[in-house]
Amino acid sequence: MKLLEDKITAEGKVLPGNILKVDGFLNHRIDVEFVMLLGKEIARRYEGCGVNKILTIEASGIAVATAAAFYLNVPLIFAKKHKSGNIADDVYSAGAHSFTHGNDYVAVVSKEYLSADDTVLIVDDFLALGSALECLMSIVEQAGGKVAGCASIIEKGYQGGGDKLRAKGVRVESLAIIESMETGKITYRPDEGELL
Repeated sequence: MKLLEDKITAEGKVLPGNILKVDGFLNHRIDVEFVMLLGKEIARRYEGCGVNKILTIEASGIAVATAAAFYLNVPLIFAKKHKSGNIADDVYSAGAHSFTHGNDYVAVVSKEYLSADDTVLIVDDFLALGSALECLMSIVEQAGGKVAGCASIIEKGYQGGGDKLRAKGVRVESLAIIESMETGKITYRPDEGELL
């Protein structure tokens, strides 16, 4: 998505450790109008796929997943990284590793919100190694539901997570795929699904 690539190039910062800092518009300070455009594009790509729920993981995927849910007119569920007192014991759970934070966690979703009748679109802000998406797919599978596909805003293509999922037959749509990244230079993979 050219608009997203331009925004990353203009406002993103490449930090040591392969970290792309886009917190000025995506995951700390949110450019709501821009995030709504991203959600609209995700919805366009998955329109007609029978999606009746969107699933993401807290916290930085929630904004764009909300926008996609708005345009698909479906509920949004977000997996919690820590089971809190307001969640019943009856949960689906799966483990994941956060590349950005360098830690492992267990994500949980209450069983009352996912079922075998659901066709779920998984949405997240970043796709690096694919651990968060695999975690969420496991949760959908535990519920007996169907995964329509996965959507990410920014995929770090050079880390291979998206291509690994695609090789397994998972539909993965990323609005910007970064092939390489170094201070002052980001190279993008061409986007075959682009309209904007």
